[in-house]
Amino acid sequence: MIVTLTANPSADRAVQLTGALVPGEVQRAESSREDAGGKGVNVARVVSAAGAPARAVVPVNDHDPYRLLLDDAEVDVAIVPVAGRVRANLTITDPTGETTKLNLPGAELSSAEAAALTAGVVAAAENATWLVLAGSLPPGVPATFYADLIAAVRDRWGAAAPRIAVDASGAALAAVVASAHPDLIKPNHEELAELVGEDAADDLDVIAEAARRAAELVPGRVVSALVTLGADGALLFDAAGTWRGRAPKIQVASTVGAGDSSLAGYLLADLEGASAPDRLARSIAYGAAAATLPGTQAPTPADLPAGPIAVTVFSPPTATP
Repeated sequence: MIVTLTANPSADRAVQLTGALVPGEVQRAESSREDAGGKGVNVARVVSAAGAPARAVVPVNDHDPYRLLLDDAEVDVAIVPVAGRVRANLTITDPTGETTKLNLPGAELSSAEAAALTAGVVAAAENATWLVLAGSLPPGVPATFYADLIAAVRDRWGAAAPRIAVDASGAALAAVVASAHPDLIKPNHEELAELVGEDAADDLDVIAEAARRAAELVPGRVVSALVTLGADGALLFDAAGTWRGRAPKIQVASTVGAGDSSLAGYLLADLEGASAPDRLARSIAYGAAAATLPGTQAPTPADLPAGPIAVTVFSPPTATP
């Protein structure tokens, strides 16, 4: 069982334009769709679509229209009632795949609601293999929320606690890495750079820089790291080694949710007992499949790209004195 938490869920609205986005102009849309979004929900949808057990813990108002989207997603959900309404995120994509996103902040959680959410996750984590803490934190919740939640889950379940994966950024991820020693983190290149206090904007060699930064964290602060790099594929780091996987060539429809699908693919492979290179290959395949689908659709095994994903042992270049 994979249990996920989406502390700040969203109704993901995707609009496909007939031409390039022109700010300040009125434009026609070719199509649109709305999905139950939020990183943890996305992971659970992909896992469920592959036929594996998943449960998504979500804070939702009893009368929120978002609950209808969850019903459509056909995911096992553990609802934690809250007063606020789920936010809406808007994604606008042009015919070339260029994507513009508008993400709203979400409703504020009270301290009582945050405590109830913690209790809901701790209860749902019983007998889980993985617990995924994913996405931004809502207003009103401290940056240490994920780190504190990891401690609560491990205190409650001890040796039977699930392994914990974190897909977050900024202060929330920094707090986890500083004190909670998660089993897996899944940053992208920019999030990894921010985590170690650097700026990725001027990187000339994305792969080498990502490897250098991840080496500062694995295995001392995190057990393993899956670093997604978009068209450059992904890197996987753990105590046993480092692997690089190359992305297949695809026609991009929308990159929204691709990282969430990558994480889901990795976890699905792990449930099957796959090796590290195979876990990385499955992660890249699922991320690529998600990018070929419009909106925030959950890819199924039938959507995976044909042919193998190339994965090799990665040896960072030796610095020149």
